[in-house]
Amino acid sequence: MKRIGITASHIAKGNLALYNLCVVLISCVFSLFIFAAAGAAIFFALVLIGYVGTELMGLGFKKDWAFIMTVCMMSLTIVVALFNIFAILMNIKLSRKD
Repeated sequence: MKRIGITASHIAKGNLALYNLCVVLISCVFSLFIFAAAGAAIFFALVLIGYVGTELMGLGFKKDWAFIMTVCMMSLTIVVALFNIFAILMNIKLSRKD
């Protein structure tokens, strides 16, 4: 998370408003990447578990898998959003220290 501030300070070169904007943008882009990567992994894992459960073992959970997927994605969204807010709060500067 400290690297976000380092990168933003290199981009901003002393401009406080640009620094804060870069911190927010870099954090959001990184959070979207993490959400996409983790979401894809969770999605494919649940699809695989659902396939094994319904086709090979003969269990019928087709309606329940949509609810399970929704709960997993909502949990992932909350965790990624909390980490994003934490990263922004750690790196944002309200006043310039000389």
